[in-house]
Amino acid sequence: MAVLWPFATAVMAINLFLLGLVGVAAGWTGIAPVTALWLPLPLGVPATWAAARWVARLMAEAEQS
Repeated sequence: MAVLWPFATAVMAINLFLLGLVGVAAGWTGIAPVTALWLPLPLGVPATWAAARWVARLMAEAEQS
């Protein structure tokens, strides 16, 4: 899981920043890039857990085949 954490956190940062851009298009205030980099640090943990479960399930499925 420690190997996946930087990637999951980076994905969360990108998604959060793009969500902020969609918010600007909808007329809301945007998310600052620095906020989009700091906020995903704790959000990366559940994303990493979900990604690790997904990969483990794929590996188990591949072993059955």
